[in-house]
Amino acid sequence: MVAVFNKELLSWYLITLKLRETLESAVPTSSAGAPMLEFPEQPQQEQEKQQQTPSDSLQIVIEGDGENHEDEETRSPDFDWVVSIKKKIEQAGQEDEAGSWSKLSIYRVPHYLREVDDKAYVPQIISLGPYHHGKKRLRQMDQHKWRCLHHVLKRTNQDIKLYLDTVREIEEKARSCYAGPINLSSNEFVEMTVLDGCFMLELFRGVAEGFKKLGYPRNDPVFAMRGSMHSIQRDMIMLENQIPLFVLDRLLGLQFNNSDQKGLLAQLALIFFDPLMPTDEPLKKSDRNRLESSLGRAATFDPLSDQGGLHCLDVFRKSLLRSGPKPVPRIWIKRRSNANSVADKRRQQLIHCVTELREAGIKLRKRKTDRFWDVKFKKGILRVPRLLIHDGTKSLFLNLIALEQCHIDCGNEITSFVIFMDNLINSPEDVAYLHYCGIIEHWLGSDADVADLFNQLCQEVVFDINDSYLSRLSEDNRNVKTKENLAKPKTNNSEEHAYFLRYINAKPPMISVV
Repeated sequence: MVAVFNKELLSWYLITLKLRETLESAVPTSSAGAPMLEFPEQPQQEQEKQQQTPSDSLQIVIEGDGENHEDEETRSPDFDWVVSIKKKIEQAGQEDEAGSWSKLSIYRVPHYLREVDDKAYVPQIISLGPYHHGKKRLRQMDQHKWRCLHHVLKRTNQDIKLYLDTVREIEEKARSCYAGPINLSSNEFVEMTVLDGCFMLELFRGVAEGFKKLGYPRNDPVFAMRGSMHSIQRDMIMLENQIPLFVLDRLLGLQFNNSDQKGLLAQLALIFFDPLMPTDEPLKKSDRNRLESSLGRAATFDPLSDQGGLHCLDVFRKSLLRSGPKPVPRIWIKRRSNANSVADKRRQQLIHCVTELREAGIKLRKRKTDRFWDVKFKKGILRVPRLLIHDGTKSLFLNLIALEQCHIDCGNEITSFVIFMDNLINSPEDVAYLHYCGIIEHWLGSDADVADLFNQLCQEVVFDINDSYLSRLSEDNRNVKTKENLAKPKTNNSEEHAYFLRYINAKPPMISVV
């Protein structure tokens, strides 16, 4: 192998070799086979090198000024690995910039919560926002979204560019509301947001004002208020299927040519989602003025204030808790380590089940209030507001719990109430008695289904009972149970107990649908 460090020497060397091969082929050889033309003798070392490396397999290496050492370093097996680690650290630093997490409000549901029922967090008909955008089974609704956008532009006599430019102005702020990187270009993100946002607003206005007034025929496949509407409402209340509220507010302002629509969007959203409310019955037309007046009081509920609504699920949650101040929790259990805060039947026991309470002499009564979470206990009587259970209740409560688990500025009022009901219900007989008392009204198949629903809702939920608005009630209940009622004999011959036995043995179940 010949190493040549100068390109000019390399050229002359190649010319010399070519000339020598030409002369050897033209000059006759002697009888011994040696060439008759003899070249000057070469040093012995060069002759040995030529014998070791024939001319037809000559290899030439050109070495630059110190570049070979860098190539050897680049070819190191750990080089690519180190580069990839540096890129990951740099990306993490960019994501960890100041304030990058402060605007996050639309979360991906953690895996530990999905283990209960993954289907409860995944839309089945319509996708809103980037998390489920483009999924094949949800594309069927896209044609109705475009049809809806056409109706909006035709009715308002506006150009689509106005909507696109408006959303592009707030694109960065809207992206920051979602967790993780959003794999959509700027144009794709703006298009998706305008399309999904206008679709939501048409649904809100259609339910409140009437779809016929908005220009939709009575036999419209989506807006005719038939069976699909209930499924759409359930999809639109899911945590992963949200559009930021300030985006919807800007789009609504464009339709009304008024940028100051504070509070109107929340009112429309609550009217639309009212059938999902876990209360006695859906909102009547006569009650809408009462709802609007309650929303108008800033001290009670201001969904678009700085500390107000983030999206429709957050507005829905605030509306459930809108009446009255939240009770101040009382610390009644000695603080444990964080390891003891994991949800567990023994550690999150707010109250005993119905059967145990009745054995201790505690009575259960229905409380007349529209605040389903407002439980009272006084003088041995536990008063619980009426609760409506339907086929969308499980998904609704799971998404509300997920929001409270993920968003640091949320309290745990819904989680506390659901755990309270889980403690209260251990068997179908507990559900049956609560129904007999008028506390639970359900549209499920059986009392056992209701018991299973509550027993599954708070699996894997991290919960600290010291930070619950029901902690005081739990303390009072425990004191009464241990000090007074356990000593009382159990009476089973009362007229009430006999009626209850007839109720739970009745076939079919005595369930009145309101």
